[in-house]
Amino acid sequence: MSGATRPRLLLLDGHSLAYRAFFALPVENFATAAGQHTNAVYGFTSMLTNVLRDEQPTHVAVAFDVSRQTFRMAEYSEYKAKRNKTPDEFKSQLPLIKQLLDTWRIPFLEVDGYEADDIIATLVTEALAEDFDVLVLTGDRDSLQLVTEHSTILYPMRGVSDLARMTPAAVQEKYGVPPARYPEIAALVGEDSDNLPGVPGVGPKTAAKWIAQFDGLDNIITRVDEIKGKAGDNLRAHLGDVIRNRRLNALVCDLPLAKRPEELVRAEWDRQAALQFLDELEIRGELRTRVMTVVGDAGAAEEPTAEGGFELAGRTLSPGEVGAFLASLGTTPVALHVRGSWGSGTGQVDGLAFVTHEEAAYLSLETAAPEDLAALGAWLGDPERPKLMHDAKGPAQALWGQGEWDLLGLQTDTALAAYLVAPDQRSYDLADLTLRYLKRELKSEVSTDQGALFDDPAEDAGQAAMLHARAVLDLAEALDGEVERAGGTRLLTGIEQPLIGVLARMERTGIAVDQDHLEDLMGFFADEVRGAAEAAYDVIGKEINLGSPKQLQVVLFDELDMPKTKKTKTGYTTDADALQWLYEATEHPFMLHLLRHREAQKLRVTIEGLLKTVQPDGRIHTTFNQTVAATGRLSSNEPNLQNIPIRTEEGRRIREGFVVGAGFESLMTADYSQIEMRIMADLSGDEQLIEAFKSGQDFHTITARRVFGIPDDVLVTSEQRAKIKAMNYGLAYGLSAFGLSQQLGIEPSEARGLMEEYFQTFGGIRDYLAEVVAEARRSGYTETIMGRRRFLPDLTSDNRQRREMAERMALNAPIQGSAADLIKVAMLNTQRALESEGLASRLLLQVHDELVLEVAPGERDRLEELIRREMGGAADLTVPLDVSVGTGRSWHDAAH
Repeated sequence: MSGATRPRLLLLDGHSLAYRAFFALPVENFATAAGQHTNAVYGFTSMLTNVLRDEQPTHVAVAFDVSRQTFRMAEYSEYKAKRNKTPDEFKSQLPLIKQLLDTWRIPFLEVDGYEADDIIATLVTEALAEDFDVLVLTGDRDSLQLVTEHSTILYPMRGVSDLARMTPAAVQEKYGVPPARYPEIAALVGEDSDNLPGVPGVGPKTAAKWIAQFDGLDNIITRVDEIKGKAGDNLRAHLGDVIRNRRLNALVCDLPLAKRPEELVRAEWDRQAALQFLDELEIRGELRTRVMTVVGDAGAAEEPTAEGGFELAGRTLSPGEVGAFLASLGTTPVALHVRGSWGSGTGQVDGLAFVTHEEAAYLSLETAAPEDLAALGAWLGDPERPKLMHDAKGPAQALWGQGEWDLLGLQTDTALAAYLVAPDQRSYDLADLTLRYLKRELKSEVSTDQGALFDDPAEDAGQAAMLHARAVLDLAEALDGEVERAGGTRLLTGIEQPLIGVLARMERTGIAVDQDHLEDLMGFFADEVRGAAEAAYDVIGKEINLGSPKQLQVVLFDELDMPKTKKTKTGYTTDADALQWLYEATEHPFMLHLLRHREAQKLRVTIEGLLKTVQPDGRIHTTFNQTVAATGRLSSNEPNLQNIPIRTEEGRRIREGFVVGAGFESLMTADYSQIEMRIMADLSGDEQLIEAFKSGQDFHTITARRVFGIPDDVLVTSEQRAKIKAMNYGLAYGLSAFGLSQQLGIEPSEARGLMEEYFQTFGGIRDYLAEVVAEARRSGYTETIMGRRRFLPDLTSDNRQRREMAERMALNAPIQGSAADLIKVAMLNTQRALESEGLASRLLLQVHDELVLEVAPGERDRLEELIRREMGGAADLTVPLDVSVGTGRSWHDAAH
């Protein structure tokens, strides 16, 4: 059989590669939100993806060890005895790797009593006999004996990415013997990883010299008396070990296997299952893209192209015909895709694609006539013309930036719909969703990022835009039923989609900043950084990089002999919590200056980031995200204005830099007071808790009186109030007795007793917390006051860590999710009230439970009445929704 037509078989040593990946990637850096460690899965997936991409095998399989109990251990009980106990974090990942292989339709083989090497050796032997070329990816050097002209070992050198290609010439050059005789070298030298002792004082060079001199190990054994010197004496003394080693490192080449090489044809992956697997393990970013590119192209050459898959045939609209075309669409839902760019509350449009089941057309704004633009603006702003879009807020900004066109009549936003169906996903990319729900693929050479500018000629760009719109059309139909089954229809149409317009308006408006103040503040913190660093250097008598974990480890644990923190793969941790603990434990002056350095540096970097985002209008225009937090909370980025420090006075000084803009009289802030506990009172129905809120007195003081039995005429101490405050908030987030003890600095037994006292007083909370987890385990999800669901399949997981994490999420999601829903409803109602009452004041920011507004001249009192009414009336709870309001020149001054 000619080389051009020889099939290529790729074999992987699953256990060896997974173990190598586990130790190559820090376990603490790879975990899902549910607590499942994923470093071994991630590294294995990366290696597998790379080798599939680079080697293009026609056949593929993975071999696994079943256990350490093999025939080799039966012969030699010390075989591999020195290996450490397998970490639990690794054990839990092996089933996931096998699940990955199932979704990629890659067979894996195991044989009880034998190692993966033996399975691989058998397949290599059979494949070579059937004229295959064979590649073996393994970290076990015993497999070097399998190297031939048509079989190559790919050996990981560093981490999970650098592979050495071990051909016959490469083995000869490295070890001085041909591949078939590598086991003879290993028998003489020994193998630490297998706990096979070699001949003392005999290294690979000596072993190779003897093998060449005597023509192999058998002759060395026969003529052992001819080897002189101490090495010869050692060999004779350990000859039994050498003979045993050679017997044990010989691979079995004739195992009866479930599959033969010709049955290992590389198959097309299960797209939906594979994507769901990646989502569940939160594998995203560059690796996810690489997987999609490599594995998504596997299988038959008849992969459907994007155009074929969507059966699209469209046209480009000529100047002057837009009005008639849009009128012809009537009230049929139209999938709309906007080509353009956007950000910082503005943008521009290059073209638009309109697709229905009967029509597909593209409009290039470059060639559009004035009457076309007028017709387009009217159609976009007509709420009676239903539109289907994907991630519509960015395109809405571009449309406004292009011609101040409003986007009304949005019937379905497919990104938001997919988010409500599966709120724990990390990506709602259009290409991913079409694969998951439609089992169709957008062509890889077409950009799937609506925010990207196309470099294609206009005709190709129009075709690509229509393709995306057609995908949105079909996806919207597929998601309608999914949203209904997930109980999200009311949320989608009543909250999430209407909120797009409110958020877009807020992003366009932005918030004014006092740049001089921020620059002065940045200079202050830069001085503080330098001063803290110099003070730290004076204490230890030298300069080091205070941001370097390795240098800090040397100073803290070697030179200053401080108590050891948590052990990691790279040494003892120097994260923020660990450094704070060290300072509290030692009160060492170096720690004081180090903590000050970190805090000042963090604040300096925060201000520097803010200044970089100030636009020419003197305002910062953040971007609000609706599909990031699984609980329904909004987030913001570029910059993240929800992360402005507020707990310290220095942090609050940053808020002094956010000020009222020209033409307005002040800023106003309004937030819910103790919203989580008010929701807890409503959901639990606990009469004591409800009464505490209705009393109108300080909530934490009232609850402290009841838990500790303090009479009304006795003062509640600050310590007692602090303990109950920690309980009040912590219980809504699944706080454990140990967590409470850490938070309050008390013994776990005292914390446990405090929790018992609390639950004796508030029995309704205890019963609610137990029932919410039990109900979620039965139904598979939790639900907020307004019906937002979070699906938690790990509640029934066999993995204790994953199950307990899911239980904490089940406690937290209804509370935090209900708070998120309430503030969204409040924003919608506030905006509608501002418009209906003709006020010029405007919403600027939403930060968790707080709204920030800009007050127009003369409107302060009316605005305060409006905001109290609309926020307080966002939901009808059994306890009042208390709203705190403040005004001032700056965000800081408006605090209350």
